[in-house]
Amino acid sequence: MSSLSSSLGIAVRALLAEQGAIETTSNNIANVNTPGYARQRPDLVESPPAVYGNMVLGTGVQLDQVTSLRDSILELRLHQETQQQGKLDAFLGSAQQIQTLFNDAAGSGLQGPLTAFFNSLLQLSTSPSDINLRQGVLTAAGNLANAFNSTAANAITLQHNVDRSVTQSVNEINDLTGKISAINGQVSTMQSAGQNPGALVDQRDQLIRQLAGLVDLSVIDAGHGSLTLTTSGGSALVVGNQNFQLTTQADTVTGLQHVFSLGKDLTSSINGGALAGQLQTRDQEIPSVLSSLDMLAASLANSFNAQHQAGFDLNGAAGGNFFVPPLAGGVGAAASLKVAITDPSKIAASGPGSSGSGSAGDNANANALHALQGQAIVNGQSPLDFYSGMVFRLGNDLAAAQSQQQTQTLVLQQLGNMRGAVSGVSLDEEAANLMRFQRAFEAAARVATVVDTLTLTAINLGQD
Repeated sequence: MSSLSSSLGIAVRALLAEQGAIETTSNNIANVNTPGYARQRPDLVESPPAVYGNMVLGTGVQLDQVTSLRDSILELRLHQETQQQGKLDAFLGSAQQIQTLFNDAAGSGLQGPLTAFFNSLLQLSTSPSDINLRQGVLTAAGNLANAFNSTAANAITLQHNVDRSVTQSVNEINDLTGKISAINGQVSTMQSAGQNPGALVDQRDQLIRQLAGLVDLSVIDAGHGSLTLTTSGGSALVVGNQNFQLTTQADTVTGLQHVFSLGKDLTSSINGGALAGQLQTRDQEIPSVLSSLDMLAASLANSFNAQHQAGFDLNGAAGGNFFVPPLAGGVGAAASLKVAITDPSKIAASGPGSSGSGSAGDNANANALHALQGQAIVNGQSPLDFYSGMVFRLGNDLAAAQSQQQTQTLVLQQLGNMRGAVSGVSLDEEAANLMRFQRAFEAAARVATVVDTLTLTAINLGQD
């Protein structure tokens, strides 16, 4: 039959169970502001009953386990959306720097120098023999060439800066995978031993979230609490307690860093995280801008040289190259654009006369050179129209990315709210739980006191 000692056992088990529940609640309150923390729930269960003949008597309560409340599917969604957010953030951060190279309103860009150059030719056409106007054309041409050179050089510098960011991101990825693999092993060991690895799982999830912000991830449940992490292309990053580091190697042609995993080049297959955004800017956006600049510079130089050669200079000699001819194909034309003449009298402003030579006062070729401003000499467009289209495409890419970023931010906020509903700590709820467990603890302590008093009374009765 039940005895005072069994009643005392019930009280002691209740004290221990409620004490564990209070500790769990206190831990929740302490971590209310901890990023990635998942609220813990003390699971109280009835102790196995005692059987006395045909009677079954309860033996109290015990703390079965402490469960971390998390939705694994929701965590995976957060990892996936974080990859896209990281990509957009990195792309916009560097692409916006490209846009500053073409801020014509702030004095950068090519629209001003292009317009000034063609305006100088218009002024020259009013007085072709004026040496000052001729010098003005050379000055405007030099300014235009410098603008091309500076814009191309700045774009190349930005490309190399982004390339350094790629190396930095790879180092951060390796650091995170090292930490994740270490925690992965600890989680597996604790779970196999029947212990609660909730705190370590929280840390691991937070590190995985950071990793997802850097590179595209696939998260695979390997069992026993262990996770396997790979890139979306299948290259291993973390397997059990082992991590596989990424490496970088400079391309022999461009000098830019490529990303490798176990000897395999992953550069073109990375499609998520900040690394993908950096690679998109470095390998697509900036080369596209440089290609357009080269096309504009080469077409302008070649067309202008051809028209200049059709005229005659102030001394009646046939015109030569006005700009240094770009290389075949126009590669690097913007960075190397340069005026070929320094003597203003060498500008071929006049057209051929009846004798085949030019007249000093003739402005026929100056007008023809100025007319190139409105002619379709650059990929079927005028120079300014081509330039405007290039700037528009860049702005459109940025606007589209900004719109996607705003949408992605809202998605992440919604997922974060959903996670908070499952795993977040509510101080009001925890305060209510704390009071409830406290009262239960006090009641169990009171039972223990009563049993202790009854035991002493029983002992004293036996001595009478």
